[in-house]
Amino acid sequence: MSETAAKNLNPLAIFTGFIPWIAFTLVAQRTAADGVAWSALLAAFIGLVFVIRGRRTGSPTQMDIYSLVLFTLIAVVGFIGDQGVDQWLFDWGRPLVGVVLGLVLLATASVRPFTAEYAKRSTPEEYWSSPLFRRINFVLSASWGVAITVMGVSAVLVTALDAHASGTDSPYLLDFFLNWAVPILLIAAMIHLTNTYPDRASRDAVQNSRESA
Repeated sequence: MSETAAKNLNPLAIFTGFIPWIAFTLVAQRTAADGVAWSALLAAFIGLVFVIRGRRTGSPTQMDIYSLVLFTLIAVVGFIGDQGVDQWLFDWGRPLVGVVLGLVLLATASVRPFTAEYAKRSTPEEYWSSPLFRRINFVLSASWGVAITVMGVSAVLVTALDAHASGTDSPYLLDFFLNWAVPILLIAAMIHLTNTYPDRASRDAVQNSRESA
């Protein structure tokens, strides 16, 4: 797999896979416990749209399927559960979705890296089974998995420490740091890695090949 053959992944394409998760988080945060089920239903609907679109253009991505399944489950539990269930979903289910997603991405990184589905859109098929292509997507998928897990754990900590923003005191600053600063910094780092790592890995592979020749 030559340096010119290794295409950069488009971070925007990967970002679209997280739209249902972002929609769920933002809407649930605004509507509180009473709106968790509706927030999950919205996210599941977006996931369904992506799955249908994926089937028409080839095959749905793992992210689309994860979104549809998980948010459908949360919506069902939220609608059939009582107020106590809604409150638990808001307090713990909402932040835990990030942990679940991150761990799933980590668990599948070595066997079915989710970034490979996006990379195949810009990489010739003859390179899909190459060691370099597999290594690039393992590193990127595992890195995204770690980043999403850390973001989820940060959100869980806000609930565990009862640090939800309600003013400008210390808990408010902790909420801002864990729920906003940490995710923004991690996403920026992952966008940079996604943009630069494929070319860097390709150059290293070419250099190693020349040195061993």
